[in-house]
Amino acid sequence: MYKNIGILVLVLLNIGCDQLSKDIVRKNVAPMDYIQVFRENLILTNVENTGAMLGFGQSLPPIPKLVFLQILPVLVLFILLFRVRQKSNLNKWPTIAFAFVIGGGIGNLIDRILHGSVTDFFQIKIGFLRTGIFNMADVSVTIGVLLILFLTLSNKKITL
Repeated sequence: MYKNIGILVLVLLNIGCDQLSKDIVRKNVAPMDYIQVFRENLILTNVENTGAMLGFGQSLPPIPKLVFLQILPVLVLFILLFRVRQKSNLNKWPTIAFAFVIGGGIGNLIDRILHGSVTDFFQIKIGFLRTGIFNMADVSVTIGVLLILFLTLSNKKITL
């Protein structure tokens, strides 16, 4: 029972941080603004992405776009959440990692379903390295995936 409550809390915290940050950006940052938060290294902007990561799928016809960017992700996230909750032998670190992936995924799905696009607003530039424009849901998913990768590479068995 405590595991399920912990998963729910982490998922909801990830969704909440994501949706709150996007709401603040939508209300306070004009589309395509270029605000230097920390020199040229951290940029705040407001970009609506009608596709997935890095704009993948933006030019898909409406039905395939609906299937690949809304219906399929809902199914995958539902199955992942069900399996994580069901696995009694899954220790805390994989559980935390999957909760971050699920929370971030749901955060971006909320945008796609309610707004028809995902609000992205951060960009990091360090020397010649430059990220795409991303949001807090992307950060959640990335943290979760990196933790899963780390656990896998350190020979921790993760089975869903």
